[in-house]
Amino acid sequence: MIVPAQDISLPRGVSDLLPDTAAKIGYIESRLLRVFELWGFRRVITPNLEYEDVLTIGMGEELRGKAYRFDDRQTGRLLAFPPDITPQIARIVATRLASWPLPHRISYSGRVLRQTEMQTGRSREMFQSGVELIGLSSPEADAEMVVMAIEAMQGLGLENFKIDLGQVEFCQGVMQSSGLRGSALQELREAVSRKDTSAVASLLKTNNVSTEASREISALPRLFGGCEVLADARKFTSNPRSLAALENMHQVLEILEIHGVASYLTIDLGETRGLGYHTGITFEGFVSGLGEPVCSGGRYDSLTSRYGFEAPATGFTFNVLNLLTALERRPELEASTTRDFLLFNAREDRIVVLEIARLLRSQGYSTARDIIRREYEQSLEYARRMNIRYMLVIGNDSQCYQAVRTRDGVAVPVDRALLACPELMKFIEESQGDR
Repeated sequence: MIVPAQDISLPRGVSDLLPDTAAKIGYIESRLLRVFELWGFRRVITPNLEYEDVLTIGMGEELRGKAYRFDDRQTGRLLAFPPDITPQIARIVATRLASWPLPHRISYSGRVLRQTEMQTGRSREMFQSGVELIGLSSPEADAEMVVMAIEAMQGLGLENFKIDLGQVEFCQGVMQSSGLRGSALQELREAVSRKDTSAVASLLKTNNVSTEASREISALPRLFGGCEVLADARKFTSNPRSLAALENMHQVLEILEIHGVASYLTIDLGETRGLGYHTGITFEGFVSGLGEPVCSGGRYDSLTSRYGFEAPATGFTFNVLNLLTALERRPELEASTTRDFLLFNAREDRIVVLEIARLLRSQGYSTARDIIRREYEQSLEYARRMNIRYMLVIGNDSQCYQAVRTRDGVAVPVDRALLACPELMKFIEESQGDR
């Protein structure tokens, strides 16, 4: 009887991340978290499951539609996988940290799941590394988020990138002046986001919007570029809400100028995208050649109040998988996948090889023993396949040690006394010019 093969494939939209990819993700996350730490942020780790009704409190309509839900057999309540970490931070601040002094500087790194249309081929998984600054409403706090994002990208070696700044309040003030509601307002938002001036004009005409409001709205698709955009916007803007938003943007830009990051900035006052909880300055980071943003964030002053704790807040998060794509083939990223030594023991006993392994690890070198007894060439090929830089051969003669560079098989004699020396790797690299 033939037993049909069991389907052991993964669901669409998720994937196994093998050692090289996992190492690169770990490298990116560690560099990001180090920047966050240097700015005074402290990490929290959020759960991968929440009660759906609790999580929903902090999510807008866009996020609610992307959450995975299922029944909890223990309580009968609905559980959900968080589609975004920021609402979780808001809950933690409002409950667990409510008695702590403000501001909170919180960082995080974790995985979230989001529902996607299957035909798009998009991943359901996201790796997020980000920060939340809770308790400060000043323009300086908004500027700090932008500067941190820029420093993090610089620290990863990215050069051709831009931070695209928006202001939710400006857009909402203009849209509010239109008097439109429901589907008509949604269509208008989408047309403005696409920069589709003809569609905007058609919607304004069809819905009989006032001349003054039409003038403001018609300008939105054109309000992107450099700092001159603010002056252009003032020519078309008359409603108080949008004018206050422009002043806020001006104050943030002045601080960013002091930080010396103005060359990385673009402004888009017609940007209508968001996660439903943003209330002021927003921004996205784009790398040349990559259509998706690598980071996004902004102000969300009303989110913690949904959990009963009123506090202004701002923050941003990196999409680590998008960063991975942007950094593809960079030498430092590729180097993160390598390990230092594989020990090939040609002796009958294990005493010496175990001592050497301990010494190398004590000096900070990643060291694996090739425990399987096999031929020299087989071990060398294994080391190459596992992306191990050197195979250290411990010979039968107590004076016989060789460091073999795996990429080309060139061997360097090594004095055993050097094995306990922190200059070992430098010695080997200088001997062979492998810098």
